[in-house]
Amino acid sequence: MENIALIESFSEFKDDKLIDRVTLMAILEDVFRNALKKKYGSDDNFDIIINPDKGDMEIWRRRIVVADDDLDLENEEITLTEARKIEPDFEIGEEVSEEVKLIDLGRRAILALRQNLISKIHEHDNTNLYKQFKDIVGEVYSAEVHHVRPKVVILVDDEGNEIVLPKEKQIPSDFFRKGDHVKGVIESVELKGNKPQIIMSRTSEKFLEKLFEQEIPEVFDGLIMIKKVVRIPGEKAKVAVDSYDDRIDPVGACVGMKGSRIHGIVRELGNENIDVINYTTNSSLLITRALSPAKVSSVKIDEESKRAEVFLKLEEVSKAIGRGGQNIKLASMLTGYELDVIREGSSAEDDDVELTEFSDEIDGWIIDEFAKIGLDTAKSILKQDIADLARRTDLEEETIQEVMRILKEEFED
Repeated sequence: MENIALIESFSEFKDDKLIDRVTLMAILEDVFRNALKKKYGSDDNFDIIINPDKGDMEIWRRRIVVADDDLDLENEEITLTEARKIEPDFEIGEEVSEEVKLIDLGRRAILALRQNLISKIHEHDNTNLYKQFKDIVGEVYSAEVHHVRPKVVILVDDEGNEIVLPKEKQIPSDFFRKGDHVKGVIESVELKGNKPQIIMSRTSEKFLEKLFEQEIPEVFDGLIMIKKVVRIPGEKAKVAVDSYDDRIDPVGACVGMKGSRIHGIVRELGNENIDVINYTTNSSLLITRALSPAKVSSVKIDEESKRAEVFLKLEEVSKAIGRGGQNIKLASMLTGYELDVIREGSSAEDDDVELTEFSDEIDGWIIDEFAKIGLDTAKSILKQDIADLARRTDLEEETIQEVMRILKEEFED
């Protein structure tokens, strides 16, 4: 039968794409009806019988018998002479059913029909894929590295679906090889033409939140709520948690004994340092907790400008600011306030600054050299003689001069 080869190709699509039988039959009928409309002008008088499981298909054309002298034949009509070639006892007015072979449609129509079918099945597949991943946007997903490119990593899941992990959605310390299993959150699904592009992210705050749900049963069960997450991916994060049950310590439950519960999350995020704090509606207290590990003396809030002055003892300032300003930046993001650090009891005469506060401008090993001889503040160094410092440390005089220039600018400002 001429139809078998075409049907067999449809069955291959069915196996590859896991299209259910009803959907496949609907696609097949739609494709054939379009071909019939092009050939005959209408498909109203055609019956299509498809059995894709057996690789069998039949097309039957129904027409009414009319007199031979009816020269203006419609698609739904057949002359008496033509009808009697099918069966000799037909009469005018009776209905004739005749099977239509694919070959009757013409070679070009058959090729177009096959191409149309392939297109329809891919369209169906893409629509299903789009819906499938739209439903899990914001959820954690795992896939295998298929190809690593400079600006993107292409992943493939167990069903062969392609997922894109752009460079800007990767943690800075991430390093992938072909075959690696990668976990991230499905951030978005975008249609590129008719094909869905699935975007994964490992830098999203949602990824960290979902990891908490996976690793901490109380969060998964809803006993502990994650109120807000802020991150500098791969470096540091702060997570505010709360619980309606006073018997539960939300921070302790999230961190676990000696950090046992949070360790897996930290490892997944490239050793990102995670601070977990108790959420509160008291803005002043929330700011105090957000600046941990620094101990805040007091907070003065201006609600109108959404700014807050945070007063700290000198030895707490560097802790509040953190390396590269990360701690205070995240605290500001978490609380929603612009934070200004005020050193307690500071004045033009007695104000001093810990040397570690200059870590953005002075290398750590240089700061360590000064610390070895008991010099850990700006003024303690500025009081020294350059030549004497060069003798007591492993530093060159030019290096010491540059350090002093940086320190002097602090007090000039």
